Amino acid sequence: MGPVAGKWDSPFCVAVSIVFSSGWPWACYAFMVGYFRPPKIESALLASLGLAIGVVTYYVFKDIDPTIPAGMEEATSVPAGVEPDSSGQGQILLWGAAAFVFGAPVGLMGNVARTPGVGGLLFRLVVPLTAFFEATQRLSVEAESEGAVFALTWNVTRVAACVAAVALIGHTVWSWRVRRGRAEVPADAAARVRRH
Repeated sequence: MGPVAGKWDSPFCVAVSIVFSSGWPWACYAFMVGYFRPPKIESALLASLGLAIGVVTYYVFKDIDPTIPAGMEEATSVPAGVEPDSSGQGQILLWGAAAFVFGAPVGLMGNVARTPGVGGLLFRLVVPLTAFFEATQRLSVEAESEGAVFALTWNVTRVAACVAAVALIGHTVWSWRVRRGRAEVPADAAARVRRH
């Protein structure tokens, strides 16, 4: 979606392009694969393979029309190996290898996040924390040169990440209280039976 949406000059399309061309949705994908695949080995392998295939697909769509996305400007200083003149094959190999290597641990984190309670909560917070951290870094480094849509997109991402984290924490606390309440009810019933 990132490279395709970036071809249009609408602020909505620019925002979609910014979000889907960033790192946290890729981490979210690997996490969700791990979350929904119960076997640990399968969750790690499928997350890695899915991300690697996603990288190839991303660059195929990006190379169809390799223009600078609408609403963004060409960077003046770019890290070595990521210059606009770099070959698409080099980018596919670099990011494909990174996706394959990092996909497995993120998929495993998603698998462990299925654990109810506080033990799984720390893993469930991986994606919101990743989104918040990336948004903060992007805003501090790139916001001035990229414009208002860029800044608004990353600020909305930070707020959404905080809301998601609070919702996950609230759900964990609520589930813990419900389980604790259910455990106390049979104990009270057993005490009443012994009294009679």
